[in-house]
Amino acid sequence: MLAYVFWHWPRPGVEPGEYGDRLARFHRDLAARAPAGFLGSRVFVAPFVPGVPPAPGLLEDWYFVDGFAALGVLNEAAVEATRRGVHDAAASLARGGTAGLYKLCSPRARDARWAAWFSKPEGSSYAALFESVAAAEGRFELWQRQLVLGPAPEFCALGPSAEGLGALGALEATASPLRVLFDEPR
Repeated sequence: MLAYVFWHWPRPGVEPGEYGDRLARFHRDLAARAPAGFLGSRVFVAPFVPGVPPAPGLLEDWYFVDGFAALGVLNEAAVEATRRGVHDAAASLARGGTAGLYKLCSPRARDARWAAWFSKPEGSSYAALFESVAAAEGRFELWQRQLVLGPAPEFCALGPSAEGLGALGALEATASPLRVLFDEPR
C-alpha cells in the first residue's frame, strides 16, 4: 500500500473551518465514487509537520492506493469532469502545499491521533529500525518515504496516542497531535 500525503493550507482570510468542510466534501466524493486502486483517505488538522512551513489551518491529506499505477488513476479521477466542481471548490481556497509518497511498512493502525516524523538514525541500519518497529507490537503504523515531492521527512509513525509512539524512543522523532477531519479507509 502506498499513501500520497499532501500538506496544504488556506489563503489568508479563508476560515480554516470552511476550507476543511470543502476538503471533506471532496474526500466524501472520492469515497462514494472510488477510482480503481483507491483504498480510502484520511484528513488531519496538523499543528506541525517537519519541513512544512507553519501555517494556520495546515491540513494533511492521506490518499491510500494499491500501487504506483493507482496513483496515476487517482490523479486523473480527482479532477475528472464529474468531480471537478467539488475539487475546485476546495482547491480555490488553498494558498500552498507540498507532498510526499510513502509505503506502508507495518500493519495499519485504525485510530491515528498522533504523528511522529523522523529519519533513520545515522550509522544504524534499516534492518535495525524495522526490528524496533516490530518490537513495538502494533502500537503504531509505520510509513517510509518513497518519492520526495517536497521537504517530506523519511518516516512517519501514526498511532492512537503519544505513549504508543514512545516506543520510537531514541529515534529523535518529532511528535504532534492530529485532529481527524475525515477518515474513511476502504
